[in-house]
Amino acid sequence: MCGINGFITSNSINVNDLKADIQHMNDLIIHRGPDDDGVFTEVQREYGIALGMRRLSIIDLTSGKQPILSSDKQLAIVFNGEIYNYKILRNALISKGLHFKTNSDTEVILKLYELEGEQSFKKLDGMFAFSIYDKRRKKLFIARDFFGEKPLYYTKHNDKFIWASELKSLLKVMKSKPEISIPGLNLYFRLTYIPAPHTIYKNIFKLEANSYLVYDLDTHDYQTNSIEDAFRRVKSNLSFNKAKIKTKELVTESVASRSISDVPIGTFLSGGVDSSIVSLCLAQMSSKKINTFSIGFKKKSYDESDRSRIVAKQINSQHHEYIIGEEDLKDNISEILLNFDEPFSDSSALPTYLVSKKTGEQVKVALTGDGGDEIFGGYNKYYVGKINNRYTSIVPKGFHQLVMGKMGYILNYQDDKRGQKYRIKKMLNSVSYDGSHYWDMISLANTEHQLNKLLKSDIIHQNIFSEYKRKLLIEKPNSLTEYRFIDKIISLEGDMLVKVDRTSMLNSLECRAPFLNKKLWGFTNSLPEKYLMKGWDKKHILKEAFKEDFPKDFLNLSKRGFGAPVGDWLQAGLNKEVESYISTPFLKKQNLFNVSYIQELVRNHLTGIQDSTFQVWNFYCFQKWYVNIYEQL
Repeated sequence: MCGINGFITSNSINVNDLKADIQHMNDLIIHRGPDDDGVFTEVQREYGIALGMRRLSIIDLTSGKQPILSSDKQLAIVFNGEIYNYKILRNALISKGLHFKTNSDTEVILKLYELEGEQSFKKLDGMFAFSIYDKRRKKLFIARDFFGEKPLYYTKHNDKFIWASELKSLLKVMKSKPEISIPGLNLYFRLTYIPAPHTIYKNIFKLEANSYLVYDLDTHDYQTNSIEDAFRRVKSNLSFNKAKIKTKELVTESVASRSISDVPIGTFLSGGVDSSIVSLCLAQMSSKKINTFSIGFKKKSYDESDRSRIVAKQINSQHHEYIIGEEDLKDNISEILLNFDEPFSDSSALPTYLVSKKTGEQVKVALTGDGGDEIFGGYNKYYVGKINNRYTSIVPKGFHQLVMGKMGYILNYQDDKRGQKYRIKKMLNSVSYDGSHYWDMISLANTEHQLNKLLKSDIIHQNIFSEYKRKLLIEKPNSLTEYRFIDKIISLEGDMLVKVDRTSMLNSLECRAPFLNKKLWGFTNSLPEKYLMKGWDKKHILKEAFKEDFPKDFLNLSKRGFGAPVGDWLQAGLNKEVESYISTPFLKKQNLFNVSYIQELVRNHLTGIQDSTFQVWNFYCFQKWYVNIYEQL
């Protein structure tokens, strides 16, 4: 596990300048790899190139130093991540007569590329971001894994092409501060995050998951390509019982492959279905007690630590539990939010940071339950299609609009614990007679209607989801499969994996997600949807596969999600800071928001008139980022 950096310059530059710039980029991500670093630089007549990396040593602790060069010095690689099938690939290459100098997965990627070119990328099972400099072909390749677990940013700026694991490194070698991206801004204020290919900055992009970019060192042009088809469906004829057996086999196999490590390993255990199953599998294959880690809250409506204790007792783990309140986060909140390098307002990032911090004090690697909902169909929002279809077939559109006009006051609420009124209001706001219900359902910060009131009209980006609809050929999603495909390229890549990567790597902890396995994804896509969601039972086949390993009905208990009571915190310890962000002179200078609307929204929340936790937290996180980057109040 590491962080990588690099740049190519088309202007003349000396080696010392290359080394100085790449070292500055490395220094900014020392948290991603405190154990080691490395650089590669080369100057040709047409270009100069620099590769850099920071390393967190997990596998091959003694001989895995990067960059790694081919035997003829014509290839160089820097790599961030883990390749879980590298031993299988390595043995296959050895059988073909290739020789290795290290036991690292990094060298396997390089040797495989040397033999098969970019077609080799699809053979990799793992989480990764890497760059390969091919001197013979005068090309650079940068690639990102199937699900987008590891980040990779890039830009072409003046005479440089730059790429990096984190935006902070990339910004370091740009000659000027970039402007705000209008699509990125609109996506953030709809979703609470910014999915690939966009960032908050104009002309700076995320390499999309399951993609590679090839840069031509002669022409200084580039293009991006998909590594493989992520949405291919091959229908399975397996009976439910056989599919259930196969499910358990594949999940167990994936946990085993993700538990290979030369350093101590543990699990995040929230007590939900996914983390409980991952912890169970790891415990069953371990010869001694495993370490499990969980976070609870002093605010009881958010605390579910009792569930993690049940699982820990069931699997006989060495359990570590931490109960937190506002005071545990107030000293870290700026560090957590600003480390994302762009606005990010998923409140579960806060407890994820704390569980990562505590876990990192005990182990270097943690398995998580991330991806289980996307792979097996576990989100409440997956009900929306079924509910929307029933509702719109019974309730005329005109009557629905009348009801919504009358229901606004009734559904106002003053507590941010995501109670019944929140869920009803979210569902009713997402009802659609034109097939747009799922796009509204994933808009956790603002609906399209709310966004039109929040932002000034000249920066509203119409049809903000159009490129994702084109990519998936899904205009009006109306099936569980289509919802899951959308989530793979939007919320999984842009939110869930960003949250875990940044908060864990800030604590020099590697997180691995066994559910994020290409084989498992392909398998569940081949099954009838009723295997995943039977009636109102989500993740049906996964729970059936493992139900005998847990107390009766444990896997069917409802779970609230890994959030934090930020609505309360905004009203208490953060209220003065929030107030500073809605001063009229500041807002007018920004020239982004409709001043009166945002002031009323924020003040109504701060005074307890109406809870608007998601919108106000979304606004707060943006302003915190903005002030840090563009000015100091």
